[in-house]
Amino acid sequence: MAPRSQPSARQVRLGAELRKLRDAAGMSAREAAGLLSSTSAQMSQVESGLSGVSEERVRRLASLYACADEELIDALVAMATDRTRGWWEEFRGVLPLGFLDLSELEHHARFLNVISTAHVPGVLQTEEYARSVFAYMVPELPASELEPRVAHRMRRRIVVERDEAVSYEAVVHESVLRTRVADRQAARAQLDEILRQSERANVTVRVIPFDVDGFAGANTSMFYAGGPVPQLDTAKRDAPHGGPFLDAQSQLARFRTLFRKVESVSLDPAKSRDFIHRMAKEL
Repeated sequence: MAPRSQPSARQVRLGAELRKLRDAAGMSAREAAGLLSSTSAQMSQVESGLSGVSEERVRRLASLYACADEELIDALVAMATDRTRGWWEEFRGVLPLGFLDLSELEHHARFLNVISTAHVPGVLQTEEYARSVFAYMVPELPASELEPRVAHRMRRRIVVERDEAVSYEAVVHESVLRTRVADRQAARAQLDEILRQSERANVTVRVIPFDVDGFAGANTSMFYAGGPVPQLDTAKRDAPHGGPFLDAQSQLARFRTLFRKVESVSLDPAKSRDFIHRMAKEL
């Protein structure tokens, strides 16, 4: 099998997890390859996501590494054998790969937790809001690059609107809701969209008001996707134009704690809806 030229983040993650299992077993790549009648080069390609791996080989590797976590093994097998070509493939060759990787991550997530103190979270943005955010980039994007970004962001809504929609919880600061990235009409439409989405049983929006006590995280923004097992969770410092995925267990634990801290000072969902309603009426 020819090596992949551009593995997806999901494929890279699978290889990284297999490497973690090998490291935990105290085995070198050469030793593992020898037990599989393979080569160090082939093992390196698998662990870097450049080469696919079969279910049989994933299970053999897990056995060689004395991994007894059946849920983790099954999750790795699912990653190795999944052949999903989701809607994001329409944007391959049009948008940077990070956009596609984010969509694929959201597609497979068990839950999504977001903290935003700068912009409305992408899944909750209106088309005009998204266009204004992307249009503010320096240097400015030509229409041939801006419009696909907006279209992609609108398509991301499917993760909360589809059948078997993901559980989505966003904590946003009042400054996010009050900042007008466009005009008054667009700001009102954006608040209405947040309220519309928050009516879904799977969507929770919480607000941190300006006057809340005990919130020192004004620069806190994060995106957290729950994997099929906790070891496969993924986090990133959320930003309007992307950011690297983080998956070290220490990093994941820190982000889980951060979300609980921020959530604890936010209004409950019902009070948050009332808060946003009042803001919308003021516009």
